Amino acid sequence: MKVVGITSQQEVYIGSQDRNFRINEFLIVEDSVQGELLGEVVEAKTFNRYIPLDVGGDFVDASVLESLRAMGYDVNNETVYIARLRLTKEALYPVLTGSDVRVPEFSEVKKLLIGIDTVDGLVLGVIRNTDDLTKDMDDQYKNLCETFEDGNTYAQRELPYLLEYKTMHEYPHIGIFGGSGSGKSFGLRVILEELMEKSIPTVVLDPHYEMDFSESSNKDYKDKFKCLQIGRDVGIKFEDLTSGDIKNLLNAASHLTDSMNNVVDEMFKKGNSYYSFFEKLDNLSIAQDLGTTEKIQNKIDYADSIEDEKTWQKRLEIFDKYSTKCPAASVRGIIWRLNRLFHEGIFNQNINPVIDGLKAGKLIVIQGSTRMIQVFSTYLLNKIYYERRDYKEAVYNQEVKDFFPPFIIVTDEAHNFAPKAVETPSKAVLKEIAQEGRKYGVFLILATQRPTLLDETITAQLNTKFIFRTVRASDIDTIREETDISTDEAKRLPYLSTGDVFISSSQRGRTSYVRIRAANTRSPHKENPFDELNKYKNKENEEFLEYIKEYFPIDVSLNSLDVIKGLSEKYSINITLDQLKLKLSVLYEEKLIDVEENFLGKQYILKED
Repeated sequence: MKVVGITSQQEVYIGSQDRNFRINEFLIVEDSVQGELLGEVVEAKTFNRYIPLDVGGDFVDASVLESLRAMGYDVNNETVYIARLRLTKEALYPVLTGSDVRVPEFSEVKKLLIGIDTVDGLVLGVIRNTDDLTKDMDDQYKNLCETFEDGNTYAQRELPYLLEYKTMHEYPHIGIFGGSGSGKSFGLRVILEELMEKSIPTVVLDPHYEMDFSESSNKDYKDKFKCLQIGRDVGIKFEDLTSGDIKNLLNAASHLTDSMNNVVDEMFKKGNSYYSFFEKLDNLSIAQDLGTTEKIQNKIDYADSIEDEKTWQKRLEIFDKYSTKCPAASVRGIIWRLNRLFHEGIFNQNINPVIDGLKAGKLIVIQGSTRMIQVFSTYLLNKIYYERRDYKEAVYNQEVKDFFPPFIIVTDEAHNFAPKAVETPSKAVLKEIAQEGRKYGVFLILATQRPTLLDETITAQLNTKFIFRTVRASDIDTIREETDISTDEAKRLPYLSTGDVFISSSQRGRTSYVRIRAANTRSPHKENPFDELNKYKNKENEEFLEYIKEYFPIDVSLNSLDVIKGLSEKYSINITLDQLKLKLSVLYEEKLIDVEENFLGKQYILKED
């Protein structure tokens, strides 16, 4: 392998007669003046005698072909392998043409490609096209994971990719980008498994109900995570809310006007229960419907009972105090939003299970609809972020405060929680954590199919980015602006295989081409929906056949009414004649029963064993 053509300090062309090149493999140029220079193949092609000599275009110019001939390559008759090699570190001078090129030893690339021991990293997968470097690889890096490709599982054959999570306080936050079916959620699952392995406290916002780790192949995570559903397992204790919390919650449920915000400020008092606050709002709304003090006083004067009189007296007091400050339409708007949250169960529980789980070093998965998670996370993230922040500030001020651990916040469909150009309560807290969280040990992992729709301030703070297959041009442009991926790598994004990913790391200062490892757990939604459909139909058909076995042979024109009557009396199955005909037809099509022709006509019979 030789350096050919005109060179620069950043890139060179290399050629070979007997070795084909692979994109993203690493090679060393032995420059007699500058020493050994490590580079990565960014483009590769093969030339042979069937290709005319004027080929090349942007990839290979005439100088490359001439230098190949000068070095003894018979371009006209031999197959020649050519690659463009980008140096990992800019050389002082252009590389000498004719320099030898060789495959490096593991020790020569260890610092660049791995750099840490396995105990300090998250094993996320393997670095593509590095199998030539594993011959003398340290034992600690061997057999760390498996990969799943083309329906088969393979033992580790390449260098492992280790994410150095301990440097997140310097290079905080991770972004995971990729279109549908690219392996984005699969990659997120692998990251979460690694966080559980390290017992790092983590909160996962899961709007798709898929981050369940119960179904495990070779590792048991049941004691390391907990799934909590909003309204059933976790919620908000109303008495702990401030007026700011109330406004954030209601605004996340549905946008509040300035007038509605004023209603909350005027009428909510710290420590109010849901029922006392709702009753106050309801009494004011009823009084406002009457419209005047005189009409309310009339209700008091002609009350049917002492209790009724006291109720109207209370409404009058509330009306006199708040009516001029709180418009009736705004009061009704607050009542509607508050009532909706209540009936969704958000005030039935508290966040203690989340806090206890974080202190125990567990991964806590919050499940619910996207809207419910937006509402709940607004309160939850503010609460736990400031718990951690207050603890760190107390330590700095040498005050005594109970320990609250550092933690990571993870969410899929992040553009729903922090959308560009739209202000939402959940976006406000995520933006603050993105900008200030690293000082307090609070970090973000945000996954989205549409990085273009994610808030730009937050995107800019994501120091490590996982880029799976992406097709949309606008998303690719955003990725190019926010990462160091090259033009060549950007062109490959629409064609990446599922599970292949470019990982752009500010800490490493480069982009790695990685195959995500096989997960140790599976998503509860892994089953193919069409397999699920067939399974259900087969089960339903077999069950129905069991019910009607005793009535065979069945002639629809003769004994179908007996079958219908028997099913109703014996099994409480109500079925019409047309439905029976259809089901018998389906059983025959599925080859569960046979049809026999006789002098009476067609009748259905059981299959012979």
